[in-house]
Amino acid sequence: MSKAKLVILDCWVSPFCMRVKIALNEKGLEYEAQAEDLFGGKSELLLSSNPIYKKVPVFLHDGKPLCESIIIVNYIDETWSSPPLLPPCSYGRAQARFWADFIDKKVFDACGNIWRSKGEVPVEAKKEFIEILKQLEEALGDKDYFIGTTFGFVDIILIPLTSWFFAVEKIGGFTVEAECPKFSNWMKRCLQRESVAKVVPPPEKVYESVLMFRKMQGID
Repeated sequence: MSKAKLVILDCWVSPFCMRVKIALNEKGLEYEAQAEDLFGGKSELLLSSNPIYKKVPVFLHDGKPLCESIIIVNYIDETWSSPPLLPPCSYGRAQARFWADFIDKKVFDACGNIWRSKGEVPVEAKKEFIEILKQLEEALGDKDYFIGTTFGFVDIILIPLTSWFFAVEKIGGFTVEAECPKFSNWMKRCLQRESVAKVVPPPEKVYESVLMFRKMQGID
């Protein structure tokens, strides 16, 4: 059987693209990451592969496109079953999907409310962000990872978003480590994994990009 051709239409600073690459790394799969210029002109392949949203990531499995990072990570886990990213029982899988959905709806928007702030960051924006992390910290409890002793689905969905936290801390004038020490320890644990370390960019580099986005949007 010939090897599947796996391509991701990618942007290095996108945490949503990072999710897909980490999932592929965890499965030990070879793939090609094709960088998209999201500001200078999107490729025809991106526009034809994701005509609805016209955004990355797009995952191409033997030319067949899939969009939306959580859907893609689910697909990768179903298509290449070992090692599994979701728990073996249906209740555990449902719980993991609940937290993935919570993360998708809450974390990046709360980050944006801070880094998009003009002038001093509103206290409410910082409070909301910290409250979300505290809820996640409570869900994590004393476990190494969100589903126990094994790095898995929820960790893959969440850890890329933390690459933006340094920028949020600098702009907001606080630290995640001081506010949520258990969560901070989880971050460090995940970032030591090879599958994550070779995908997640240095936080200072993300911060430079965030400052550029602020200029582009007329915030600074």
